[in-house]
Amino acid sequence: MGTIKRALVSVSDKDGVIDFAARLAGLGIEILSTGGTAALLRENRIDVTEVADVTGFPEIMDGRVKTLHPKVHGGILALRDKPEHRAQMEELGIGAIDMVVVNLYPFEATVARGAPFDEIIEQIDIGGPAMIRSAAKNHPHVAVVVEPSDYEAVVEELAASGGELSSDTRFRLACRAFHHTARYDGAISNYLGRLDEDRKPGPWGEKLNLQLTRLQELRYGENPHQSAAFYAHGDGAVPSVARATQVQGKQLSFNNILDADAALSTVLDFSETAAVAIKHTNPCGLATSDVSLADAFRKAKAGDPVSIFGGVIALNRPVDAETADELKQIFLEIVIAPSFTPEAREILSSAKRLLNIRLLEIDMPAPGPDRGTPAVDASHDLRRVHGGVLVQDWDHKPIDVRECKVVTERQPTDDEFKALGFAWRVCHHVKSNAIVFTSGDQLLGVGAGQMSRVDSAQLAVTRAKTHGLDLAGSVVASDAFYPFRDGVDAAAEAGARAVIQPGGSIRDEEVIAAANEHGLAMVFTGIRHFRH
Repeated sequence: MGTIKRALVSVSDKDGVIDFAARLAGLGIEILSTGGTAALLRENRIDVTEVADVTGFPEIMDGRVKTLHPKVHGGILALRDKPEHRAQMEELGIGAIDMVVVNLYPFEATVARGAPFDEIIEQIDIGGPAMIRSAAKNHPHVAVVVEPSDYEAVVEELAASGGELSSDTRFRLACRAFHHTARYDGAISNYLGRLDEDRKPGPWGEKLNLQLTRLQELRYGENPHQSAAFYAHGDGAVPSVARATQVQGKQLSFNNILDADAALSTVLDFSETAAVAIKHTNPCGLATSDVSLADAFRKAKAGDPVSIFGGVIALNRPVDAETADELKQIFLEIVIAPSFTPEAREILSSAKRLLNIRLLEIDMPAPGPDRGTPAVDASHDLRRVHGGVLVQDWDHKPIDVRECKVVTERQPTDDEFKALGFAWRVCHHVKSNAIVFTSGDQLLGVGAGQMSRVDSAQLAVTRAKTHGLDLAGSVVASDAFYPFRDGVDAAAEAGARAVIQPGGSIRDEEVIAAANEHGLAMVFTGIRHFRH
């Protein structure tokens, strides 16, 4: 560990670099730089030595070659505690470089905006990764800083220690540096591996590189004998549990996170005021309301007042005092919302038992006509199997139910169309085989995860009856086609008046005939929503 006297600063992301370089210079550290970074620092009256003046060799080939020189890499890689290295430095006129502050060309951003191939290739940084890796390898002697978020801590430690950084800090920074270059190289590999013979990107590359960041180690996994941790990916542009702010309660568990994700995914499908109750990743209660958030929650709870106990709740409006009064009446694991008013926070922390409720604030699309479609995760849905990973697009396929094909003699009424649209959105989030009975704004009965579709239908009817919910005039949604008419018969017998399903069975005609026989309206979406 030695005093930092000389730093090479050359960054693509210039956020915070002016203040950081000024403070380094204020500590007496000489600043070496290149190109645009050097010009920016000079404009802000920070003394800079051009790397070209150090190497005696100008930048060439439009800046493609500027730091690939022994006087740069020798200054970074030299082992200060090795006499032979010090002697070679003196003999060759190589000055030590004690800190490297570098981040890389915006390759991922260039790909994301759909730039042409030649422009993307020009964003493959060569000198930057070489300097970062050199400094990180030699971290006992050289500090490397790749993240602007580290600037403040680094300069504070330098100021407090007379220009030195501890070995722990250097090691931590070196780890971050290798993470940085690994992600960068992975992004390049992912992009190039997807290109076809015309250099156009296809959906699936030969290799898939992922970089995840550990958020927390969990007490255990799905079961107590399993070790587990929670990792995040992406930039946080899409609402997610990984980016939630926990404002109350115990640490999230593995199963909490799974259920919270299911609850959030479900509530994001609704622009109207909505409340979702999740148990074991399936909706057990769901409702919308034109009256209030509290009213939506009361109706969701009424859909299954037993299963909601110990469940996870997601709400798409800020939680107010009235809603908090309803929530506190039962034991809940988690409540997710865009925010909680101070009055709601006070109510939900007013008793010792309530303090264990995990309250998560997650940014969600604002209500109103400008809400638009919720942002979709630009990554993919990954499922691990022994020996491999299945990768697919996310199951985001919104439909306008009024544009779907009506296959029965009777057309749905306006109220039935509304209810069918609601039921289809609910069914999308239920494990297969999935059957749901709903009104226009409330989940009435759900049959999830049964091996036979008619069993799911019978389960949904039984659950509705158990909780005193009348299915007369309800509608039914099925996540996949009805393979036989028995599911339609069961729906009609329970009192349903309309059905929405994908269609596509070899027995569609038989199923349609059954619907006509019962006077049901039936709509085919042409879209299946299996959820395993």
